[in-house]
Amino acid sequence: MTTGFVVEVEPWDSPDGERLRAAQRAELIAAYDGDVEPGTKPSAADVSVFLLARDASGEAVGCGALRHLGDEVAEVKRMYVAPAHRGYGVSRLVLGALEAQALARGWTVLRLETGPLQAEAIGLYTSAGYAPIPAFGPYVGSATSLCFERRLGGVRPAGQPG
Repeated sequence: MTTGFVVEVEPWDSPDGERLRAAQRAELIAAYDGDVEPGTKPSAADVSVFLLARDASGEAVGCGALRHLGDEVAEVKRMYVAPAHRGYGVSRLVLGALEAQALARGWTVLRLETGPLQAEAIGLYTSAGYAPIPAFGPYVGSATSLCFERRLGGVRPAGQPG
Protein backbone atom coordinates (compact mmCIF):
# COMPACT_ATOMS: atom_id res chain seq x y z
CA MET A 1 0.00 0.00 0.00
CA THR A 2 2.96 2.34 0.54
CA THR A 3 4.46 1.62 -2.88
CA GLY A 4 5.99 4.68 -4.44
CA PHE A 5 6.56 6.61 -1.22
CA VAL A 6 10.02 7.35 0.15
CA VAL A 7 10.97 8.84 3.51
CA GLU A 8 14.17 10.86 3.82
CA VAL A 9 15.89 13.12 6.33
CA GLU A 10 15.40 16.78 5.39
CA PRO A 11 16.27 20.09 7.02
CA TRP A 12 13.66 21.32 9.50
CA ASP A 13 13.37 24.63 7.66
CA SER A 14 12.90 23.17 4.17
CA PRO A 15 10.03 24.82 2.26
CA ASP A 16 8.19 21.50 1.95
CA GLY A 17 8.51 20.88 5.67
CA GLU A 18 7.29 24.37 6.50
CA ARG A 19 4.29 23.90 4.19
CA LEU A 20 3.29 20.57 5.75
CA ARG A 21 3.74 21.79 9.31
CA ALA A 22 1.64 24.90 8.57
CA ALA A 23 -1.12 22.68 7.16
CA GLN A 24 -0.97 20.51 10.27
CA ARG A 25 -1.20 23.51 12.59
CA ALA A 26 -4.18 24.89 10.62
CA GLU A 27 -6.02 21.55 10.94
CA LEU A 28 -5.34 21.33 14.67
CA ILE A 29 -6.32 24.95 15.35
CA ALA A 30 -9.59 24.40 13.48
CA ALA A 31 -10.30 21.10 15.30
CA TYR A 32 -9.59 22.47 18.78
CA ASP A 33 -10.90 26.00 18.14
CA GLY A 34 -7.50 27.58 18.83
CA ASP A 35 -3.88 26.73 19.48
CA VAL A 36 -3.89 24.41 22.47
CA GLU A 37 -0.40 22.95 22.09
CA PRO A 38 1.32 23.07 25.49
CA GLY A 39 5.01 23.71 25.88
CA THR A 40 7.66 24.93 23.51
CA LYS A 41 6.86 24.36 19.86
CA PRO A 42 9.54 22.36 18.03
CA SER A 43 12.16 24.29 16.09
CA ALA A 44 15.39 23.75 14.18
CA ALA A 45 17.19 24.36 17.48
CA ASP A 46 15.60 21.42 19.31
CA VAL A 47 14.55 18.92 16.65
CA SER A 48 17.15 16.20 16.23
CA VAL A 49 15.77 14.71 13.03
CA PHE A 50 13.05 15.75 10.59
CA LEU A 51 11.67 13.40 7.94
CA LEU A 52 9.63 14.05 4.82
CA ALA A 53 7.64 11.44 2.92
CA ARG A 54 7.44 11.99 -0.82
CA ASP A 55 5.22 10.32 -3.39
CA ALA A 56 6.46 8.88 -6.70
CA SER A 57 6.35 12.34 -8.31
CA GLY A 58 8.54 13.84 -5.56
CA GLU A 59 5.74 15.79 -3.86
CA ALA A 60 6.17 16.04 -0.07
CA VAL A 61 3.04 14.44 1.40
CA GLY A 62 3.95 13.70 5.03
CA CYS A 63 6.38 14.49 7.80
CA GLY A 64 7.53 13.66 11.30
CA ALA A 65 10.26 14.71 13.71
CA LEU A 66 12.13 13.60 16.81
CA ARG A 67 13.03 15.83 19.73
CA HIS A 68 15.61 14.31 22.09
CA LEU A 69 14.42 14.52 25.70
CA GLY A 70 17.58 13.17 27.32
CA ASP A 71 19.26 9.81 27.85
CA GLU A 72 17.50 7.19 25.72
CA VAL A 73 14.20 9.11 25.39
CA ALA A 74 12.91 11.10 22.43
CA GLU A 75 9.57 12.63 21.56
CA VAL A 76 7.75 12.17 18.26
CA LYS A 77 6.67 15.57 16.93
CA ARG A 78 4.84 16.95 13.90
CA MET A 79 3.50 13.68 12.50
CA TYR A 80 1.35 14.72 9.58
CA VAL A 81 0.09 13.41 6.25
CA ALA A 82 -1.68 15.66 3.73
CA PRO A 83 -5.39 14.76 3.51
CA ALA A 84 -5.23 13.59 -0.13
CA HIS A 85 -2.57 11.02 0.80
CA ARG A 86 -4.16 9.55 3.91
CA GLY A 87 -5.14 5.90 3.92
CA TYR A 88 -2.10 4.74 1.96
CA GLY A 89 0.16 3.84 4.88
CA VAL A 90 2.30 6.99 4.72
CA SER A 91 1.96 7.72 8.45
CA ARG A 92 3.06 4.19 9.33
CA LEU A 93 6.01 4.55 6.96
CA VAL A 94 7.06 7.85 8.59
CA LEU A 95 6.61 6.44 12.10
CA GLY A 96 8.73 3.40 11.24
CA ALA A 97 11.44 5.64 9.81
CA LEU A 98 11.39 7.78 12.96
CA GLU A 99 11.77 4.64 15.08
CA ALA A 100 14.72 3.54 12.95
CA GLN A 101 16.31 6.99 13.32
CA ALA A 102 15.80 6.80 17.10
CA LEU A 103 17.40 3.37 17.34
CA ALA A 104 20.34 4.53 15.23
CA ARG A 105 20.94 7.23 17.85
CA GLY A 106 20.61 4.83 20.80
CA TRP A 107 17.17 6.14 21.80
CA THR A 108 15.02 3.22 22.84
CA VAL A 109 12.02 5.04 24.33
CA LEU A 110 9.72 7.14 22.18
CA ARG A 111 7.02 9.31 23.71
CA LEU A 112 4.39 11.40 22.04
CA GLU A 113 1.38 13.58 22.70
CA THR A 114 -1.79 13.75 20.65
CA GLY A 115 -5.28 15.04 21.23
CA PRO A 116 -8.59 13.33 21.99
CA LEU A 117 -10.10 14.53 18.69
CA GLN A 118 -7.39 12.79 16.63
CA ALA A 119 -8.88 9.29 16.45
CA GLU A 120 -6.79 8.29 13.41
CA ALA A 121 -3.57 9.26 15.18
CA ILE A 122 -4.57 7.36 18.30
CA GLY A 123 -5.36 4.32 16.15
CA LEU A 124 -2.00 4.54 14.40
CA TYR A 125 -0.02 4.81 17.61
CA THR A 126 -1.85 2.06 19.50
CA SER A 127 -1.66 -0.32 16.52
CA ALA A 128 2.10 0.38 16.30
CA GLY A 129 2.61 -0.65 19.94
CA TYR A 130 2.42 2.71 21.72
CA ALA A 131 0.73 2.47 25.11
CA PRO A 132 -1.03 5.24 27.02
CA ILE A 133 1.10 6.83 29.75
CA PRO A 134 0.51 9.64 32.23
CA ALA A 135 1.10 13.10 30.80
CA PHE A 136 4.77 14.07 30.79
CA GLY A 137 6.67 17.34 30.65
CA PRO A 138 4.65 20.29 29.35
CA TYR A 139 1.55 18.13 28.87
CA VAL A 140 0.93 17.58 32.60
CA GLY A 141 -2.41 19.17 33.41
CA SER A 142 -3.45 19.68 29.78
CA ALA A 143 -7.05 18.68 29.13
CA THR A 144 -6.33 18.24 25.42
CA SER A 145 -3.29 15.96 25.75
CA LEU A 146 -3.14 12.20 25.51
CA CYS A 147 0.35 10.76 25.91
CA PHE A 148 1.79 7.48 24.66
CA GLU A 149 5.11 5.63 24.85
CA ARG A 150 6.85 2.76 23.13
CA ARG A 151 10.05 1.01 24.17
CA LEU A 152 11.93 0.08 21.01
CA GLY A 153 14.76 -2.10 22.30
CA GLY A 154 15.21 -5.08 20.01
CA VAL A 155 11.92 -4.73 18.12
CA ARG A 156 11.39 -3.82 14.50
CA PRO A 157 10.20 -0.30 13.71
CA ALA A 158 6.45 0.07 13.05
CA GLY A 159 6.82 0.55 9.29
CA GLN A 160 9.23 -2.32 8.71
CA PRO A 161 8.14 -5.74 7.47
CA GLY A 162 8.39 -8.55 9.97
